[in-house]
Amino acid sequence: MDNWSTPSRITYKRWRDPELRGEVNFMGQNDEDQGTDNEICTIAAARVDSGGRELASRAGSNKTEETFTLDEALEAVGFGKFQWKISLLTGLSWIGDAMEMMILSILGPQLHCEWRLPSYKVALITAIVFVGTGISSPVWGKVSDKYGRKVGLTMCMCWTLFYGLMSAFAPVYGWLLFLRGLVGFGIGGAPQSVTMYSEFLPVKSRGTCIMLIAAFWAIGAVFEVLLALLVMPTLGWRWLLGLSALPMAIFVCFCFWLPESPRFDVLMGKRENAMATLTRIAKENGKTLPAGKVTVYKQSERGQIKDLFIPQYRSTTLLLWFIWFANAFSYYGIVLLTTELFQSGDSCDTTRGAKIEPNCSVECKYLTSADYKDLLWTTLAEFPGLLIILAVDRIGRKKSMALCFFMFSLCILPLYACTGRIALAIFIFIARAFISGGFQVAFVYTPEVFPTETRALGMGTSSAMARLGSLITPFVAQVMLRTSVYLTLSLYCGCSLLAGVASLMLPIETSGRNLQETNLDHEDGNQTTNTSDQLNDPTGP
Repeated sequence: MDNWSTPSRITYKRWRDPELRGEVNFMGQNDEDQGTDNEICTIAAARVDSGGRELASRAGSNKTEETFTLDEALEAVGFGKFQWKISLLTGLSWIGDAMEMMILSILGPQLHCEWRLPSYKVALITAIVFVGTGISSPVWGKVSDKYGRKVGLTMCMCWTLFYGLMSAFAPVYGWLLFLRGLVGFGIGGAPQSVTMYSEFLPVKSRGTCIMLIAAFWAIGAVFEVLLALLVMPTLGWRWLLGLSALPMAIFVCFCFWLPESPRFDVLMGKRENAMATLTRIAKENGKTLPAGKVTVYKQSERGQIKDLFIPQYRSTTLLLWFIWFANAFSYYGIVLLTTELFQSGDSCDTTRGAKIEPNCSVECKYLTSADYKDLLWTTLAEFPGLLIILAVDRIGRKKSMALCFFMFSLCILPLYACTGRIALAIFIFIARAFISGGFQVAFVYTPEVFPTETRALGMGTSSAMARLGSLITPFVAQVMLRTSVYLTLSLYCGCSLLAGVASLMLPIETSGRNLQETNLDHEDGNQTTNTSDQLNDPTGP
């Protein structure tokens, strides 16, 4: 004891949750004594005398293996060749999703005339797809959180490919409805491609890259309209359904290349697998990893929906659910309104209530080449919508979403007036650009705000709420429109205004924020802040 030259420095740290006391591993050159009274953790930092005698604990700490976090590893390897490859592969699933959704606005008018379907049955063809996606989205999210991102994404793409091809052979309306519902069940897992993609990106480029992958959705939507323009007049809707599954077939052929997310492997305790994936990324990008091994986080039971409602995420979850609902309700609403309003020639006949429900196939109006061309021009609005990328890192995710919702509402207002076909196309183009951009910002924000252990479930449940909005919107855009155009437009305008307000109310801004691995990361942040305050206060709590 005579070798001690100075007294020990005592640091106190108060723990908010008593159950976490025993779970914390203290590292470094300190002796530790975890107190049990009043949840106080006492750390004794010993000093050595001038003779240089060191404590045994200090000697032991020198043997501690160097570690680094996943964020440090991804920052070190950067964005390179590997990320471009995974962008293309996950982008294929995004193209397939967009084509299966875009086909709904083309298939409805065709079968309305060919099979003499009333408007509610036409709306059901669209609605049943969203019923399937709404049911399956949380299921695929749970599968991805429990068994891996690669497993969940590959399974849903194989499912969609099979039933997408089968629906092309549907003999009657009932079979088509059943098979399209199963297609919808598979599509519900497509958002997991964004979950997976985001977990391979460094912090600095994450927002921009996720927005850029949205370009694949725009490509899919435009490609579907071009395909319809070529196929529908000659081969018919069955060939269109079959050919629309082509991107998913390509994805299935190359999915063996996809690695599992290193974040998922780390949470599963599979450090070797995570290190192998990170080494592969570093090699392909021509970079080197930090020295040591990746940090392994405490494992916990994953895929529990109750984790979305713990205090620090409850309001975020509820607000995001409404934002996703409003996004899908407005986005698919404007997509379906496009073909409905274009068939009227301009908005004058529609707003005056002159749109009459056809009673027989002779009175039906098939989509013409002019309709397909106008649909193509409005679909090209997906690309200007990507310009929101300029704002997503400058003003933040929350304000970017709010901006898109408010501008969409503003562009809906001129549709109340009697406008010609050209003016109609312009306003729909701008409205679709903004709501598309807002949807993509939601895809950036959601995987960023939830931790790894519930990220896929958070995306899945949010997507389910989006599908609920998508389920309702056909009955508004294709059925209610025939009764009252003003009420229809008011619903879309009001819903998007509320969603803009909800975006500003989100409690967490994720711009520049590292991805959280567990729910405890948020608590650790609070505890670190409290510790710093207490170190500055010599009296302590």
